[in-house]
Amino acid sequence: MIPVRKYIIRLFLLLPTIGAVMLLPACSLDRRLSADLSRQLKQSATFSHHYTGLVIYDLENQKALFSQNGDKYFTPASNTKLFTFYAALKMLGASIPALRYIEKGDSLIFWGTGDPAFLQSRLKDQTAWRFLRETQRQLFFAAGRYTGSFYGRGWQWDDYNDDYQAEITELPLLDNLVRVRADQNQLKVIPGRFRDSLVRISGPAGGKDFSIIRDFNQNIFRYPAGDIPEQYEQELPYRTSTATTLAILADTLGKPVMQAGLAMPAGAKTLYGASRDSVLKEMMLPSDNFIAEQLLLVCADQLGRQETTGDQQAGKSGWATLSAEKTISYISSHFLQSLPDKPVWIDGSGLSRYNLFTPRSIIRLLELIREEIPEQQQLFSLLPAGGKTGTLKNAYPGTDKPYVFGKTGSFSNNYNQSGYLITKKGRLLAFAFMNNNFTSPAAEVRTAIAKLISSIHEKY
Repeated sequence: MIPVRKYIIRLFLLLPTIGAVMLLPACSLDRRLSADLSRQLKQSATFSHHYTGLVIYDLENQKALFSQNGDKYFTPASNTKLFTFYAALKMLGASIPALRYIEKGDSLIFWGTGDPAFLQSRLKDQTAWRFLRETQRQLFFAAGRYTGSFYGRGWQWDDYNDDYQAEITELPLLDNLVRVRADQNQLKVIPGRFRDSLVRISGPAGGKDFSIIRDFNQNIFRYPAGDIPEQYEQELPYRTSTATTLAILADTLGKPVMQAGLAMPAGAKTLYGASRDSVLKEMMLPSDNFIAEQLLLVCADQLGRQETTGDQQAGKSGWATLSAEKTISYISSHFLQSLPDKPVWIDGSGLSRYNLFTPRSIIRLLELIREEIPEQQQLFSLLPAGGKTGTLKNAYPGTDKPYVFGKTGSFSNNYNQSGYLITKKGRLLAFAFMNNNFTSPAAEVRTAIAKLISSIHEKY
């Protein structure tokens, strides 16, 4: 009979061997995964003809399982919204600041915060609208906090007529879009102030190609002669200006709104509106460019509050300006130092082709996001779910229970997916799958990505 002491010593000496034996299946599985992915990418008629980067990462064990071009820079398109998402998580509280204001005598003077939720088509937040409508004070809008361009750097100017490229403003209203639809062979327009801006031109008769084109530099909306199709609907950006903002506000509120040339004092009060998470969800699921761009301005508003003390005036310090560049610089220097490769981060939406990120940096970002929202169900509820919601709804057809939660990013010749993957063995992985400079249809690349990611779900 082995004495108890000797038995314990022998068991202790055997522990490393036992551990190694237990790790063998996992190590073997990971090696098989790596070999399998290498083979699939090499043999794929889709992935072999363009620039592809893929990183698969085990979040629990903090280990990269596969990397191809993981350290190379790619144009991310709307994968950029993951960075904006993280910025909002770090800089915004439970509710979005809707307005900044002061009350002075019989006047209420207010400033924009960039809040995208003001009567936005899906969020329909009425907080600021009710506040301004119900006050008995005379309303004054003080413009000038945002002095940047109405487009981000690197945006395509010839997309100006498309609904996904609304202009950037400090006080956006109604998504900064005009909504036009058929109404008994007439056109109904929201906001109504643009009704007289519609101009019928001689040209092709109405039909399936019926569409409205706005003049580039002004709010003149031209549409072709002929019958208007019964089911016709179109959304297109309007040209923004302080005068246009004042006019839409007055129409919407049913009361006059005047302009005030006053810099915002540090002591201005804040009116809070829509919940942060509801806004983030509306950005992420349909990949809303407008919300993404405006959120960087909202973050800049909060950055000013964090950096300012006392009664310092905005005009003296410049702290009250709304700037996407200021937000990007702050987030990059304070919270993204652990990224393996310095991001080239230009805008909030990913419309800019100047954005450049590496797959492994996106993986690290996904880790950081998970640290901010460790509760898995809450995090996944804010992201498109494969086969079920948002931009991933059609990417994984026939999915009963979603196992992919993440973000797509696409424009011509580019399609990317990044996010979280749950395997049938219960492993939680992060992935960044970047595809740039292809000439084949984007649908072909999307299908090939889904096939490869689904194979990881099934086997590993």
